[in-house]
Amino acid sequence: MALVTISLDQLVEGHAPTPEQARDWCAQLESGDILYFPQTPIALSPDDIAFLRGQQQTDSSLHKNIAYKPSLDKLSGFDAKTANAEAVARLQSVMRGYSQSVVRFLTGFLSPYAAQWKLDYASFRPQEEQNRDLPLRRRNDRLHTDAFPTRPTHGARILRFFNNIHPDRTRDWVVGDPFAQTVRQFAPAQIAPRPGTLVSRSGKALGRALGLSKALPGLKRTPYDDFMMRFHNFLKENETYQQQTARYPWQFPAGSSWMVYTDTVPHAVLAGQYALEQTFLVQPEALVRPEVSPLRVLEDIAGARLV
Repeated sequence: MALVTISLDQLVEGHAPTPEQARDWCAQLESGDILYFPQTPIALSPDDIAFLRGQQQTDSSLHKNIAYKPSLDKLSGFDAKTANAEAVARLQSVMRGYSQSVVRFLTGFLSPYAAQWKLDYASFRPQEEQNRDLPLRRRNDRLHTDAFPTRPTHGARILRFFNNIHPDRTRDWVVGDPFAQTVRQFAPAQIAPRPGTLVSRSGKALGRALGLSKALPGLKRTPYDDFMMRFHNFLKENETYQQQTARYPWQFPAGSSWMVYTDTVPHAVLAGQYALEQTFLVQPEALVRPEVSPLRVLEDIAGARLV
């Protein structure tokens, strides 16, 4: 696990990287490295950045993390009854442009993935991360791997691209040891990955047929997704893990970007304010090193297919 620094000088404007270079960057990500851009390759206008930074002070209904859903061109995470309509429209435009810019960049930069990823949510994170008062499972300052309670991936990997848009402060992370090592060292038998039984599969199929998936999102999960959700919660709640695991600090300066597979790199955000993020779900068949994917690791442990 390493921080791989990529300067804008390595990105020749108007020219996609060679297939070999793109595969190498994909392989580094899949192995657990963080790709770091000291100067972001994503064009963000000063006016848009100033607008985003101003939202926390000017409109209390926009204090939460704001999610942008590209497939629907829709925002969520604010109170529609009290939000300023003009501010919401501007925020939607800014988030749409940000999402599209990241997609354009990564389509060339990570070309092996581009035809086989699903564009997931983008988000704007205006709040100070240090000392946020959140329930334990929602705290960002606890080391964890990512899993989505209502959006199971069915074996796809969670790739996230971040921008620190604070004017001068770093965004402070710590990361832990790699996924395979962490699972084998800390996951107890009661949450171990295991294939679904005939009873569990039949029960989930019946629930989906009855239209209960929205009320009971667990019905949509494969055995892989069930484990990833259990593991996310276990890591955040487990004091032994939080206190005893190795912790590697990284500070991402203002104006920088970075990307990482957050499903396999245990991470926590200790401090920082004003960040943008775009998530991609990369399908298993797109991976250049499928043998190190969390799905393959967990299927080796379980001795059975999990999706």
